[in-house]
Amino acid sequence: MTKIFCDIADINLIKKFNKKKIIKGFTTNPSLMRKAGAKNYKSYSNEIIKTTNKPVSIEVFADNHKEMISQGRKINNWGKNVYVKVPITNSKGEFMGDVIQILNNENIKINITAVYTAKQTLKILKKINKKTKVIISIFAGRAADAGKDPIPELVKSLKLSKKYKNVEILWASVREPYNYLQAKQLGCHIITIPPNIIEKIEKFGRSFSSLTIDTVKNFLIDSKSSKFKI
Repeated sequence: MTKIFCDIADINLIKKFNKKKIIKGFTTNPSLMRKAGAKNYKSYSNEIIKTTNKPVSIEVFADNHKEMISQGRKINNWGKNVYVKVPITNSKGEFMGDVIQILNNENIKINITAVYTAKQTLKILKKINKKTKVIISIFAGRAADAGKDPIPELVKSLKLSKKYKNVEILWASVREPYNYLQAKQLGCHIITIPPNIIEKIEKFGRSFSSLTIDTVKNFLIDSKSSKFKI
């Protein structure tokens, strides 16, 4: 079963979606935090963590190995439900293998983000043990935005990770509700989805006939509201 994580930083929305059984965890990042109005990263993150007992991914934002490790250790201490989110590379494209390995060997749960290829997945797997929980977030939506097919990379990554019972492959950067069904068909362990798309998924199951009638009704309402004439 593919677990749904909600990708959000707004405290009020986290409280709302935490009540939904369909939601099994939360992911966030500095960009979402900023959009939500966070002024202090630590205090805002702790507010999120205290809102839910479900897994929460909180991201480091350093750009060098030493600082990433230091931030990762601090974030890990903020709560038992925390996954430390680490980018696979820094802004210079340097593989953060030592960061991944050191945090993993310290039994810190990590979510490795900004992954796009199975080759990157393999590099990660070579750096981790087979005990401490690891999420590998593959940015399927962003890959598709660039004209790349993410499906083969997800399939290969899932195959590579089968020997690691502690590793979960996550479909990231969702673009439409149907991505959830795609992730389920592939056997992805997790998919992280923004609130507005989760609400659409909750309405799955409508017939083509009802969709047709609703579409025609909406066109009719808009044409009348616009007072169009032919």
